[in-house]
Amino acid sequence: MTREERYGEILGWFKANSPDVGTELRYDSPFHLLIAVILSAQCTDKRVNMYTPEIFRKYPVPEKLAEAGIDEVYEDIRSITFPNSKARHLVGMARMLVEDFGGKVPENPEDLMKLPGVGRKTANVIASVIYDKPVIAVDTHVYRVSRRLGLSDGKTVTEVEKDLTDNIPPELRPVAHHWLILHGRYVCTARKPGCDKCELARWCRTRNTDNPQ
Repeated sequence: MTREERYGEILGWFKANSPDVGTELRYDSPFHLLIAVILSAQCTDKRVNMYTPEIFRKYPVPEKLAEAGIDEVYEDIRSITFPNSKARHLVGMARMLVEDFGGKVPENPEDLMKLPGVGRKTANVIASVIYDKPVIAVDTHVYRVSRRLGLSDGKTVTEVEKDLTDNIPPELRPVAHHWLILHGRYVCTARKPGCDKCELARWCRTRNTDNPQ
């Protein structure tokens, strides 16, 4: 099977079986999604969703968060992983939004990556979810699933992102991220992949191996 055929069949399966999927993070504005994605680093979406309603209420706009002290924000997010660094990032992000971007979350991934706490993955999530940009956000789930299914042989996140970008049509890239991440989160898990219930198993290169990658 050629790589083109593999992509065609796997994407076809997702289009037929999971046509409408999106982020599991709850949000009500681009600014609040940015907060949620920063908080979700090395933390589950489910846990982040437990705390964001109060955070969103307290900081409805960047100006409010920009005025807050880091210690205050730390108390707001202390039950989420790495609250010290995330509190600094959130306040710094809000201040830069206000000072450099007029309080608006930028559309361009390069501009997004200028914000404290925003790396390439976070920037691509915001750009694709909010602005429907044709970019692929590669996290650990997307990286793992892409390699197992033979969509990429990349050894780094950047290499996997390039393979996915080169082979997935622009109009499918925003949703393809969610297809892969949700499959990795609920079926093709890291330690005990659910091969027996995986409908993509026919394309999997590592099914039933002792050490799936």
